[in-house]
Amino acid sequence: MHEVGLIQTVMNEISRVAGANNIERVTRVRLVVGRLNGAIPDALEFAFSVLAPGTMFEGARLEIESVPVTLRCPQCGAESESEELAYFCPKCGGRAEIVSGQELYIDYFEGDDGKEDAGEGSDGPEDSAGERTGGP
Repeated sequence: MHEVGLIQTVMNEISRVAGANNIERVTRVRLVVGRLNGAIPDALEFAFSVLAPGTMFEGARLEIESVPVTLRCPQCGAESESEELAYFCPKCGGRAEIVSGQELYIDYFEGDDGKEDAGEGSDGPEDSAGERTGGP
């Protein structure tokens, strides 16, 4: 299950960025996952639930945006979504190029300094930081 390694890498990167921004607790993580990259969203969620306890991610919510496979035909210009691993244009039968579906990156994360508000019931927004990381 390579999803454990993927989530560990995501957590390491977020920990690095969070530390540089004085964030001690991560409350939300949003990943963008293309259908062709081989990562199974349920397995990513399971890996996150196993790795998060006892870390700055404990109690955090993992959100996964699944990106469908989108093809573009260089011959006729048609764009289409595909559920299959067939890379041919449904319009003209030409060899299509993959436009999307291979993504795997951290869209953003949210967190705070980990301290309880001692002030007068502030319901202000949480501190947040995010960094886009390169996809394939």
